[in-house]
Amino acid sequence: MKKKAKKYQDALKAFDSAKMHDVAEAVEVLKQLPSAKFDETIELHMKLGVDSRHADQQVRGAVVLPHGTGKTKKVLVFAKGEKVTEAEKAGADFVGGDEMVEKIQKENWFEFDVVVATPDMMGVVGRLGRVLGPKGLMPNPKSGTVTFELERAVNEIKAGKVEYRLDKTNIIHVPIGKKSFEADKLTDNLRALLDAVVKAKPAASKGQYLRSVTLTSTMGPGIRINPNKVMS
Repeated sequence: MKKKAKKYQDALKAFDSAKMHDVAEAVEVLKQLPSAKFDETIELHMKLGVDSRHADQQVRGAVVLPHGTGKTKKVLVFAKGEKVTEAEKAGADFVGGDEMVEKIQKENWFEFDVVVATPDMMGVVGRLGRVLGPKGLMPNPKSGTVTFELERAVNEIKAGKVEYRLDKTNIIHVPIGKKSFEADKLTDNLRALLDAVVKAKPAASKGQYLRSVTLTSTMGPGIRINPNKVMS
């Protein structure tokens, strides 16, 4: 823990933590910070000027990052009939129905990152609501994970599709890549996510929509991005 604390403090001294940066500058600062012994995940954290308690102020969706996240996600698909073959051909890691529900319930099996379901399987998947919901794994039409277009859905997830959604404190947390990514690739991913979230602004949102935008690495301090310059 002491080593971790020292590295964090060293990183904190390497830049002005109070300064607001534009998108490209923030990525450059992050790339120059001392690195950990592993390839850190880079995350974007956005506090929005909405109230997630109200249905008309929810912000949720998905976007395919131009350069992926640096991690290939394992996909579980709930389907039946010819859609099983479509999902398998698309590259889904696991495909099934009732037997998958049983495996999750009885074996506490969670060796997957994303769950996709055809609309006619949501009755089956609904039995897992209590375990998938808290983990953020429940399929949802807004994120494109409830669909009959399984080939497209699986391909997008494998290509680097990420979901974004508000937590209870009106903050969105999303991974956008790895520290080893070239700066321009991280910048592209960052802008793609910011663009998607800005476009998803609810009509009921009043005042400043992007309250704060912060870029972090797994072990590093937060780098502040000027909310008024997110697309510059």
